[in-house]
Parts: sequence; C-alpha cells; structure tokens
Amino acid sequence: MRILIRQDTTYRYEGPANYSVQALRLVPLGHAGQTVLSWRVAALPAGRIRESRDAYGNVLQMLYLDQLHEALTISVAGEVETSDTGGIVAGTAEPLPPLFFLRQTELTAPDAAIRALAAAAKAASDGTPIDLAHRLMDAVRDGVDYRIGETHAATTAAEALAHGYGVCQDHTHVFLSAARHLGLPARYVSGYLWFEGDTEYEASHAWAEACIDGLGWVGFDVANRICPTAAHVRVACGLDYLEASPVRGRRRGGGEETLKVRLKVDAGAAQQ
Repeated sequence: MRILIRQDTTYRYEGPANYSVQALRLVPLGHAGQTVLSWRVAALPAGRIRESRDAYGNVLQMLYLDQLHEALTISVAGEVETSDTGGIVAGTAEPLPPLFFLRQTELTAPDAAIRALAAAAKAASDGTPIDLAHRLMDAVRDGVDYRIGETHAATTAAEALAHGYGVCQDHTHVFLSAARHLGLPARYVSGYLWFEGDTEYEASHAWAEACIDGLGWVGFDVANRICPTAAHVRVACGLDYLEASPVRGRRRGGGEETLKVRLKVDAGAAQQ
C-alpha cells in the first residue's frame, strides 16, 4: 500500500516572538514493511535545521528561528510504501537494549488501579508474553473510552484510567505502564494511520510496541484493538509521548498561542 501524507502544524501568537527552537521527530525511517519513497519537512518562516539521530535512533531535526515572527508553520509532505507484517517490527535501528524500556516515566507511573488491571490481564492470559500483551490491549481499551478533547499532553496513564476516557496517547501510556509493571519491555510509537474512506484527520496517531520473546518488537494499536497493519506509518519511538513527540519546543516572547493542525492521509495502490 502507498500512503500519502500532508500535514501543516501552525502556531499563532498574540504578539511577536523573537526566538523559537523546536525539536522535530517527523521523518520516518525504512524497515521491514515500510519503505520511504519521498519525504520533506519545511518551516515558514524558514529557519536553520540541524539533523541528527537521538538516543532511540529517531531522526531528530532541531529547528532554530531567531527572527521576529507571529506565526510558525511546520509542513510535512511524503509518500511511504507499506506492507502488513502482522505487527512484527524488524529492521529498525535499536541502539538501546529491550530492558531499557522497562523504565517508567512520570507519564506512565502505575498506581493501584493500573497494577490491578495488569494483574487481571496476567491472570486471564495463557502465560505467554504474546497472549499477555493482547489481554493488556483489550483490558486497557475496555477501561479507557475514546474521547477527543477531554485529555491533554500532560495527562498521565493513571489519570486517564481514572477518568475512563482519552485518546490514542492515553491508551498507549496505560498499556506501557501496565506492561512494564509486569516486566514486559514496552515503548511509545508516534506515526500516522489511514482509515478507508477518510482522508482528513485531527492529529497523528500513537501506539505501543512490546518486546516479545521469540518475535522481537510487536506493535499494539490499543485505540483500535489491533496490531499495526499496512495502514500504519511508523515515525518515532521513545519511553513516552514526550520522547517521541512530533513537535516539541520553546520560544521567547509572543504571549499566548493557538495551535491548528491540518492533516491529510490518503492511500493509493502499491508500486508494481
């Protein structure tokens, strides 16, 4: 399948800012099941971009803008050819050992409710890591309804489960928290998802990956109760949202800001 992506992320300020720095994790890499055909990241106003790799092997672009500006638009345009691998992730850069991904963060720290959810999923499983991961995916999705606009970037896994609602970011954080509590290495993944019949989206997507004995890293899209398919485009990974966030930065001046995201994800036929 060929996935076409166009995204504009625009920040507008109530007054002029005189400096901005943004960490961009917006460039996907090729691996088994994913070939990047073309990809471009641009900013308006144009600033200086320095590209490197972060500790997780993601492409990290640092955008520096040191002129007066009342708005900043970061644009992405690209095409990726994908195939279904049954959720198994292979051929990715892996600079860190799986055990590193047992670390909890402030966003994934488990509370009594998450520990209870994890224990129930373990008791219901057949004892294998792959069945446990699937049981966790269903348990988290049962416990956290999908609602847009009710949570935010700083919502923790414990808060999302207590509320009983959230978005893909929250589903992923709860899954990570419970999996790590049970000794299953797990990480946060940011990317894109295409749904048949839809092309306009409010935001990019997020899911989890767990390291399964005998299989390696396997994806779990908790929000949709599936392992990632050819409709998923994997971009970046980390311990939580903050470490895999597509755009994260700071600025000097400007006052209050508003954010608008325009995202189009479409699919065409695979190359012959």
